[in-house]
Amino acid sequence: MNVALKQPSASANDRWDADPILTVEHLTMRFGGLVAIDDLSFKVGRGDITALIGPNGAGKTTVFNCVTGFYKPTEGRIVMRHGLGGQQETVDAVTASGRRWHISDDQSVFLLERMPDFEISKKARVARTFQNIRLFGGMTVLENLLVAQHNPLMIASGMTIGGVLGLPSYRKAEQEAIDKAVYWLEHTRLIDRADDAAGDLPYGAQRRLEIARAMCTGPHLLCLDEPAAGLNPRESTELNELLQFIRETGTSVLLIEHDMGVVMEISDHIVVLDYGVKISDGGADFVKSDPRVIAAYLGVDDEEEIDVPEIKADVAEMEKPARKPRKAPARAKAVAKPAAKSAPAKSAAAKTAPAKKAPAKKSAVPAKAVSEIKVKDADKHPGAQPAGTKKPAAGGADNLTRISGIGPANEKKLNTLGIWHFSQVAAWKKAEVEWVGSYLSFAGRIEREEWVKQAKALASGKQTDFSRRVDGGKVPSSRTSSRRTSGKGGKA
Repeated sequence: MNVALKQPSASANDRWDADPILTVEHLTMRFGGLVAIDDLSFKVGRGDITALIGPNGAGKTTVFNCVTGFYKPTEGRIVMRHGLGGQQETVDAVTASGRRWHISDDQSVFLLERMPDFEISKKARVARTFQNIRLFGGMTVLENLLVAQHNPLMIASGMTIGGVLGLPSYRKAEQEAIDKAVYWLEHTRLIDRADDAAGDLPYGAQRRLEIARAMCTGPHLLCLDEPAAGLNPRESTELNELLQFIRETGTSVLLIEHDMGVVMEISDHIVVLDYGVKISDGGADFVKSDPRVIAAYLGVDDEEEIDVPEIKADVAEMEKPARKPRKAPARAKAVAKPAAKSAPAKSAAAKTAPAKKAPAKKSAVPAKAVSEIKVKDADKHPGAQPAGTKKPAAGGADNLTRISGIGPANEKKLNTLGIWHFSQVAAWKKAEVEWVGSYLSFAGRIEREEWVKQAKALASGKQTDFSRRVDGGKVPSSRTSSRRTSGKGGKA
């Protein structure tokens, strides 16, 4: 299910909607029982640099493999367009006809999910690089770029005979291929290494050579899989300049990258994935302030406080009534004293005493305190708010940070909801998990990190691999491991 928050439309930032070169529609990719991509939809604007970001394992490379034909998606449609506009009528007509593409002089449409990988490169003009460098290390730098132009050279040679005989048509095509290679060597600052073996280049230069080789295919869309991986700051700056130049030549760029310095500086449009689901989609300013992105990716650790206005408002609202009951006992004593001093009233007081003690015992039972924890606009979140108590049970609160995924900041927020003990989290059903996930802007994350399963183990006094790390001081925690780590005695 697509749960992304999309930025409000703005004329300066909606080129991907008005003139998309690529649209990914309801893409799903399953490997047996594993859903790597789940109902993903996004657009790449013509002339844009679009970044596809997310944590490791989010499914970014799987998306690239579907777009470039290495994988055949389980479901969905991937449309590549040559020519301006959405061309929706043509897209629908090609889809209904069962064909792979429609080619015309000014507008062409390609359904990539129906095409083999070599046709996607040759006809749809989609090029890509890989996470791991895949150069021909024994060939020279120049030869690597000529290999990328294999198709036009073979056509010009008449499938080898023209090359063997040195026909004029082949010599002309060969010179054009060399000129194109030199052009990209100059713009990637590799012209001085043209005759060196590609395997002898330093790592950063090999990265640039891969991009130059991809550009020699004349792509309309260039897909780059982590091009800044392993680069130093100077090389990252040079990469930014190169990608901006490529955009100026008219080639659209789809980029997977973990270097946020690269992403935020050059991207026109950012799509964020988490476990195969799109969680945000928009411009750089919108995405970097999206609480879902902060929680899942940019914030890195749950231990860091997340400034979500809705949560902060609820915290402030719930802290107010917590201070008021302190005055109640004083008023109760003031009323009780005259009754105790009055002799005629002794028998009546004796009779009523048991009645007064009974409610006191009941109010100490955690179940009675559930209604005291109220979240403003709780019904705006799907599911059901879990049972909570104003105070932990006798013996104090459990160390909830021993559950993987609950850092000190999230523990504080759970405490504000009245969640103090492993047994409370262990009792959550699907509705409670959904509500808490929405409230904390963690849609789906609680299930994936198995908070409930971990809580059940910890509530029964067992250990988990993560709790051992917390107890050993290897993971930041809200307290030392000697305080309330067993989970016993903390029932609520």
